[in-house]
Amino acid sequence: MKAWRVHSNGEPREAMRLDEVERPTAGPGQVLVKVRAANVNFPDALLCRGQYQVRPPMPFTPGVELCGEVLAAEPSTGFREGDRVISPAALPGGAFAEYAVVDAATVLPAPDALDDAEAAALHIGYQTGWFGLHRRAALKAGETLLVHAAAGGVGSAAVQLGKAAGATVIGVAGGPEKADAARKLGCDVVVDRRSEDFVAVVKEVTGGRGADVVYDPVGGEAYTRSTKCVAFEGRIVVVGFTSGTIPAPGLNHALVKNYAILGLHWGLYNTHDPAAIRHCHEELTRLAAEGAVRPLVSERVPLTGAADAVQRVADGTTTGRVVVVND
Repeated sequence: MKAWRVHSNGEPREAMRLDEVERPTAGPGQVLVKVRAANVNFPDALLCRGQYQVRPPMPFTPGVELCGEVLAAEPSTGFREGDRVISPAALPGGAFAEYAVVDAATVLPAPDALDDAEAAALHIGYQTGWFGLHRRAALKAGETLLVHAAAGGVGSAAVQLGKAAGATVIGVAGGPEKADAARKLGCDVVVDRRSEDFVAVVKEVTGGRGADVVYDPVGGEAYTRSTKCVAFEGRIVVVGFTSGTIPAPGLNHALVKNYAILGLHWGLYNTHDPAAIRHCHEELTRLAAEGAVRPLVSERVPLTGAADAVQRVADGTTTGRVVVVND
């Protein structure tokens, strides 16, 4: 089978190599799937660079989530041949390949309301958004939610989930094209960070009160300036650092302004509370069936284009989700 592999760390376009390898076989507690679609995530670039919190042995196949068709599974897993499923990948055998083996405990049924590419994009980004907004920040209807990188993969999920929860959503995006995409996603207010000051806009929209919840996958200056427009008893959810800069929070400022800084590492729920993952999936499946959420898939690229797709996501030049599809 064909599979992209990383033999040495570097930028995705140089580090990823399309190899011919043997098809994997499922062991106890595993499921073999034919990969139908694999969503591209920023962590895929970090894996290539050797900067991710998990460092699989080389050569490894990147691609952290997929939608696939079950080819082989033990009866005890509850899945049968032909089932359409979604799952995180089981590194070092990632999703940018024709076939993959995944852990049965992480496999979930793909929502009927979504096609393969959309289903592949529903899992990690939307689970992260749901846990961040509901489990960590306890977002309530009527509150104001500020979403950074609102037209990106992680941000677009938070926008849709925020609207589904009844919040007023202010989205921050970079450039007219991304601002337009954020608007179409349902943002009540869109700020083009290249030409507008989101701090001033948030204060104006909220009458000076500020944002109740800030969803920040960017870090750096986005986080630092968010502290200037977070509301009394506001919550800043730290999701990632796509800017490349990890900010140093001023705890004295958090104390004086009475806001909370909440970290979110979604992957830990697989270890500490797997039942919560399944409950979240049921909620996301329901929201997808109702049409309240639908991943914004801007591009569907063939397997041969995976390295270029990962590079463009890493460079921040894409909008919504880019998904690698296998015909």
